[in-house]
Amino acid sequence: MAADAWLWMLMLLVYPVWVHYLGLSCTLQSRSVPGSLYKDGDVIIGGLFPVHTQAPEPNQIFTQRAAAGRCQSVELRSYRWLQTMIFTVEEINRDPALLPNLTLGYLAVDTCLSEGSTLNAALSLVTGKEEVVSGEECTRAPTVPVIIGDARSSASIVLADTLGVFGIPMVSYFASCACLSDRTKYPTFMRTVPSDAFQAKAIARLLRLMEWSWVGVVYGDDAYGKSGVQLLVQELQGSSVCVDYMEVIPKSHAQSRINRIVQRIQSSSAHVVVTFAISPDIEVLLREAVRQNVTHKQWIATEAWSTSSYYSAWSGLFLVGTLGFALQRVDIQGLSSYLTSLSPEEHLKEQLVQNVWEEVFGCRFGEETQSGSPRPQCTGFEKVEEQGDAYFDVMYNVYKAVYAIANAIQDMLDCQPGKGLLENGECPDIKPVRPNQLLHYIKAVQFTTPVGEPVHFDQNGDPTASYDIINWHTGSENKTEFVKVGQFDTARGPGEDFQLDLSKVFWGGGWDHKVPVSVCSESCPPGTRKAVQKGKPICCFDCIHCAAGEISNTTDSTECIKCPKRFWPNTGQTECIPMTVEFLSFQDNMGIILAVLSVAGAALTGTVFAAFFRHRDTPLVRANNSELSFLLLLSLKLCFLCALAFIGRPAPWSCMLRHTLFGISFVVCLACVLSKTVVVLVAFRATLPGSNLMKYFGPLQQRAGIFFCTMVQVGICVLWLALAPPLPTETAGGELGARVVELCAVGSVVGFSLVLGYIGLLAAVCFLLAFFARKLPDNFNEAKFITFSMLIFCAVWIAFVPAYVSSPGKYTVAVEVFAILASSYGLLLCIFAPKCYIILLRPERNTKKNMMAK
Repeated sequence: MAADAWLWMLMLLVYPVWVHYLGLSCTLQSRSVPGSLYKDGDVIIGGLFPVHTQAPEPNQIFTQRAAAGRCQSVELRSYRWLQTMIFTVEEINRDPALLPNLTLGYLAVDTCLSEGSTLNAALSLVTGKEEVVSGEECTRAPTVPVIIGDARSSASIVLADTLGVFGIPMVSYFASCACLSDRTKYPTFMRTVPSDAFQAKAIARLLRLMEWSWVGVVYGDDAYGKSGVQLLVQELQGSSVCVDYMEVIPKSHAQSRINRIVQRIQSSSAHVVVTFAISPDIEVLLREAVRQNVTHKQWIATEAWSTSSYYSAWSGLFLVGTLGFALQRVDIQGLSSYLTSLSPEEHLKEQLVQNVWEEVFGCRFGEETQSGSPRPQCTGFEKVEEQGDAYFDVMYNVYKAVYAIANAIQDMLDCQPGKGLLENGECPDIKPVRPNQLLHYIKAVQFTTPVGEPVHFDQNGDPTASYDIINWHTGSENKTEFVKVGQFDTARGPGEDFQLDLSKVFWGGGWDHKVPVSVCSESCPPGTRKAVQKGKPICCFDCIHCAAGEISNTTDSTECIKCPKRFWPNTGQTECIPMTVEFLSFQDNMGIILAVLSVAGAALTGTVFAAFFRHRDTPLVRANNSELSFLLLLSLKLCFLCALAFIGRPAPWSCMLRHTLFGISFVVCLACVLSKTVVVLVAFRATLPGSNLMKYFGPLQQRAGIFFCTMVQVGICVLWLALAPPLPTETAGGELGARVVELCAVGSVVGFSLVLGYIGLLAAVCFLLAFFARKLPDNFNEAKFITFSMLIFCAVWIAFVPAYVSSPGKYTVAVEVFAILASSYGLLLCIFAPKCYIILLRPERNTKKNMMAK
């Protein structure tokens, strides 16, 4: 902070005390403000405007009076704000209805965009204009009872901290930091510009509306930038918008730091850049961005620079398409012509006006121009409109601030005793107007501006928030035009407060007039879900297909939804469709084939039975134990027919029948084969001298053995059906896909295993016995055929186990049916085919002589 500022603050606090006790007159050190415009009046309104943006270096040596420095780098936009204050004061003075018996004056000061110079100027306003005042005047109210300003939030914080102690009201037209809404810290501060809390809401709404989920943020190293970004981040929490980077522009404007920030912007995949910085900071950043040819970036401007035509003068097409939030624009009658007709004639002796004119038009006042100065002489008739069009956003805020003060003073004049806003209903003083009394009336003021807008301050000293959404277009002669494409107005209420006409928006930055895309990851289509990439924000993700049985029917779904029972995802996994009910039916090709094989096997078995029955008295049939042969053929026919029970929609009776019928018929079949094998072996043993084995294996014993073997299987089946019978069930999903497979569950795995195991045991015993008797030397020996049949039987059922386990859906049933048919055909063909060949085709061999040849 400048040394002069602290000096004035000290004098403001100490001098009234000295005067009171010593009765002395006051002589202040020279603190005339060179950058100011003054007009006398009954009430003087102070104004602080950053006409220049570069303050002189502060004096750090306190041994002598410092020479007044000159501010540099004029900003015509801010000068127009100052002139708007003058225009408004003169308009009020001409109005016979507002303050008819009182004249407003003004003292407008250039703050040079520095906290130190701003505080110095503010203290100069409230302590008076004259350098020598009497002791009586030292203790009276400040000459300027109210201040309009400052433009910067950081400077306004300094002023509110300092002047708030003395109750001096401040009405800012551009300080938008949300921190200034704190009535505890800043009780005397009010403003006609909305708080940045609303601007942060509006920017967040814009980002979400345009689906820009991956953005960069650049902000200034001051209260405005820090508070604005903090509010924006809070608004974006819990939304789909992520911040790739947050870069702060240093106040020193170090080139290396600026260069690094621009490189970060250029290299980022975020194509949208949100800025929260004042004009000088943005200027430095954008100049470097132009130098590095930063393209394909969509700039989002805040009200601090969204309507500044200065940047368009040197950025060319670089900023065309920029979207910005501007303070509400209102065309004030007469102001445009007033600003375009500005000339230094009226304030020709004021140093501020001369400095602005010389710097804007590159000329000089006075005789210096005749003594070799390279600049031409200023005429005062230079065209102000050639320096860019004025955008009446901030100007309207200045306009409202002056009218708010004027209406507050009018309310003070109209006060009736006992009805005032002061304690006990007292009315305020008018000559002079006291700041602390004026503060009460400004807080409570309610009026309508000449353009028809109602104005009041809320409990935090803030106005109703309203922003115009501005889009930078290229107009005639490649000049930038600010086109209103939308509005954010909190007075409209939720749902209608944000409006944007995309048809009016011009997209620049090399996007070929298309809406820019700024995402970290492309959207996940329906049928997939988002999986956040490790170590990155939620906006960076991979798209993973939904698992089997799950769908996602929206874009960027975070999780997949499981389909309900009997439903399955379609091919794209975007919707659940009813599953196809499937079972081994008589309409399927596979079911038809198996049924035909089953019926054919049964018919073939019946044919063999008929052939054997017709030739039952022949030697071949009689030699092969015709009774066992007929029983074996009947059991084989049951084996073939039981396969039909496996085809068709499962029902409780069919599930129980198919397994028990299968188990018992095969046991009968194998028991017959086993009995045949044993008879062959015993018959040959019985021919040995002294052997009497055949009496133990006669027809009665054979029937008893078959009955016993069968009853064991019957007992197993009865227990199985009693304890855990096979019943219909459904399987769906997994490898089956969009199918519901109806089949019979085995119920008890132990019961099913015992049935198969018992069949396997009988088959193994038959195979071993037949294998031992395969080379017995008689033509009627059928042991070798039984060996082949058992070999096929065992091979089929050994292969059945893994095939049954691995087959999906109805193919499980098909494998079981195939095993039944294959083993049945193996037994039928291997045992009876050779006999039928002799019986039907070679009857000459069907003789007792031929049978006994060996």
